[in-house]
Amino acid sequence: MVQDCGHHGKDHSKTLKRVGIVIGVLIFLPVVVFIIVRFLVWLKNPVFILQDISVYAFNVSINPNLLTSTFQVTVSSHNPNDNAGIYYDKLDIYAAYQSQQITLRSSIPPTYQGHNKDDIWSPFIYGTSVPVAPYLALALDQDKSVRSVLLTIKIDGRIRWKVGNVITGPYHLHADCLATITLGSRNAGIVVGDAVKYLLIQSCDLNV
Repeated sequence: MVQDCGHHGKDHSKTLKRVGIVIGVLIFLPVVVFIIVRFLVWLKNPVFILQDISVYAFNVSINPNLLTSTFQVTVSSHNPNDNAGIYYDKLDIYAAYQSQQITLRSSIPPTYQGHNKDDIWSPFIYGTSVPVAPYLALALDQDKSVRSVLLTIKIDGRIRWKVGNVITGPYHLHADCLATITLGSRNAGIVVGDAVKYLLIQSCDLNV
């Protein structure tokens, strides 16, 4: 006579439950991913515009290769979303020349931007006796001789979107804003005290 201990039935039931859970997850996961992707695609990135740059100082020396510069930049940000606000948790602005950072970072206070709203910031960015590579010092000196220098105003930060009561996780933001300044003649821009302001209205290349 064969006795049935009952363990095999319990083990088989547990196995079926585990298989059912795995199958359920495999079916449900693509749906969740699809919803998240659609949600993120629906959200629009902010639009950054470099409106102007005021040059207070821009001096390069060779042997040693040092650069001293002081700028004030005006950057506007527009939230194009009709139903989503944007939290700017962190924004740092600095200047670069041929991919080398030439000023310290200036921080913009954290802020919330409502639906279809705009914000304007005008931070100062500067660098005193910043060491630069010899080839960059030479390039800057040559640019000064032709009185035209192409700078990149860079913005790094973290943002979140708010839709109703739902707030997304933080996303890294990076923007590049090109700025061409003309040196040697104060008539090329607008003289404002000790600075020369250049009106740009230049859209920034933004990645999130």
